[in-house]
Amino acid sequence: MRVLPAPAYVISDSHLGFATTGVERSLVRFIRHLAGRAGSLVINGVLFEFCFEWRDVMPRRAFRVLAALADLKESGVPILMVAGNHDCWGGDLLRRDVGIDYRLDAWEGLLGGCRARVEHGDGLREREDRKYRMLRSVLRNPLAIRAFRWLHPDWGSALANRSSHTSRTHQARDGGAGLREIAARRLGSDRELELLIFGHTHVPDLRRFGRGVYANAGSWLDVPTFLRVTAPGIELQ
Repeated sequence: MRVLPAPAYVISDSHLGFATTGVERSLVRFIRHLAGRAGSLVINGVLFEFCFEWRDVMPRRAFRVLAALADLKESGVPILMVAGNHDCWGGDLLRRDVGIDYRLDAWEGLLGGCRARVEHGDGLREREDRKYRMLRSVLRNPLAIRAFRWLHPDWGSALANRSSHTSRTHQARDGGAGLREIAARRLGSDRELELLIFGHTHVPDLRRFGRGVYANAGSWLDVPTFLRVTAPGIELQ
């Protein structure tokens, strides 16, 4: 079973590349503060407003954060990143050069001593996310990715940033209720699941459903918040 040691820190939805310089610097300070304190770090989606790896080009706006993450990993802190709806085109740069365990799909294992599932949460609502699920299947198609790589990085980045306005500037219209309902059903049906973590809504949340706990770190873009998971419990800070 995969294990991420305690204390495990969880952040989500930073939207680097759209976020202000102040937001980016606060995230760099937070990451550097974790060295010697954190057992592990989880980035639950949308670290980047747009993430794509051309063969020899990387987005420059998140350079300081990537450097801080690389230093944190070299200090001995494992880092997990679950892709979200803006940064599902990562790859070799994140995995090999930075050292992140970068995953397109949900992660399951022991997180801070809890049996946990970490998933960004985009596309999970059955009715509201129907159109997005169709779009996601196109965006993650290998042929679409190969075609996008032929665009000049400046053009590709501009096109991607213009298309992502809604989800980067608004909290979930339902206040996060849709994902809370999904969390309640999953925790109720899986007695072995102790902790379910979503992001995506930009709404921080921490509540118990039956024997399990649902948590959402909120959005570093809006009001920097994070989760801290230890064997005694889970904190939203």
